[in-house]
Amino acid sequence: MKLTSIEIIKILRQAGFIAYWAGGSVRDMLLGIRPKDFDIATSAQPSDLKKLLEKIHPIGEKYGVVIAERKGLHFEVATFRSDSGYSDGRRPDAVLFTNPQEDAKRRDFTINALFYDPLADKIYDFVGGQDDLKNKLIRFIGDPHERILEDHLRIIRAIRFKNTFGFQYHPDTYQALKKHAKLSVKVSAERLQGELHKMILHLSFPQALEDMEDTGVLALVLPEIQALKGVAQPPEYHTEGDVWTHTLRAIAALKPDASFILRWAVFLHDVGKPETFKIAERIRFDHHAERSAEIVEKILRRLKFSVKDMRIIQWLVKHHMMVYNVLDMPIGRRRHWFLNPWYLDLLEVNRCDASGTVPCDLSTYNKVLALYRKDMKEMPREPKRLLTGEEIMALTGLKPGKKIAEILEELRLLQLEKKLTTKAQAKVWLKKIT
Repeated sequence: MKLTSIEIIKILRQAGFIAYWAGGSVRDMLLGIRPKDFDIATSAQPSDLKKLLEKIHPIGEKYGVVIAERKGLHFEVATFRSDSGYSDGRRPDAVLFTNPQEDAKRRDFTINALFYDPLADKIYDFVGGQDDLKNKLIRFIGDPHERILEDHLRIIRAIRFKNTFGFQYHPDTYQALKKHAKLSVKVSAERLQGELHKMILHLSFPQALEDMEDTGVLALVLPEIQALKGVAQPPEYHTEGDVWTHTLRAIAALKPDASFILRWAVFLHDVGKPETFKIAERIRFDHHAERSAEIVEKILRRLKFSVKDMRIIQWLVKHHMMVYNVLDMPIGRRRHWFLNPWYLDLLEVNRCDASGTVPCDLSTYNKVLALYRKDMKEMPREPKRLLTGEEIMALTGLKPGKKIAEILEELRLLQLEKKLTTKAQAKVWLKKIT
């Protein structure tokens, strides 16, 4: 990708245009991080790019932004511009094609406004971005209040960048975030989900949540999570503190390669506790897993998650308190649970839940994991059905309905226990029960 982007720059330069790498790739390169992509900023306008480059996708042509496709790779190529007015809090009302200096000034943070010429090996810094990288500061370019009013998503992005890179806020940046936190609710669900997705995939997510809470953003965009703060837990089981503290500790226990689905499930696993808090013989949260699953649907629908992802996360949250029930189940029922493709993730939610608790006890988790591995070695996949519903009806004279479904499920459980392994055995069994 790097070499192909340089080829595009060469084509533009040979045609007499300025062309540099811009933004995140330059920042990451200076931080010693391998860039994920190489955006290009140029003095060439979209009409010029269409003539010079092989394949162009005009995704934002009126703003001077296109996607250039070369050798099967895609690169964002943007014309240097200055922006005029952001009445919708996201997009400029008008753009004026200009030069690198003006283009740098209209960007969000100083560390994202650097240009690099890979042909001359030269950095262009018009806003002090290199100094802020050295001092590990997140600083808006120019007036921080204006930058936020231009695009409200910058509030969330500031929090993400600060924690992803382990930086601090410039004082002016921090005060602007606090002052304009209320604007974060105007960010579209899709854009908010995108930022949260990037946050939750990074190990700094617990710290990012702390920042969201501190700036006032969390109470606005995820009020259900803000509600965890100050909710006491039974001290005999949770000496770590309130539900908020427990949740942050559980998130921190996630493994680096944990999936997006698993991370959201751990994040939201106790979101129903504030509504189920009661004091009986001790502090209790009866049926909080079920209530959490209901709240999960509300949150993820609001964030425009796909129905598929939402249902999986809901399932993990709803069942996280019954993961150990398999120890008391008949072998067929136990294997029914183990063969669920999300059972390992369910067990992992439980491990993180236990790891977020003080004192931490993983003995039962280890016992279930060992049993899971043993059963999956003996029966790694769902066995092929010995009899179909049609065959059962033909052999018994039964009509379609609930009885057929019950027989099929009972037969399946006997197969999982390996008590029935052939069609002949299944037919003998069927004759006995009918």
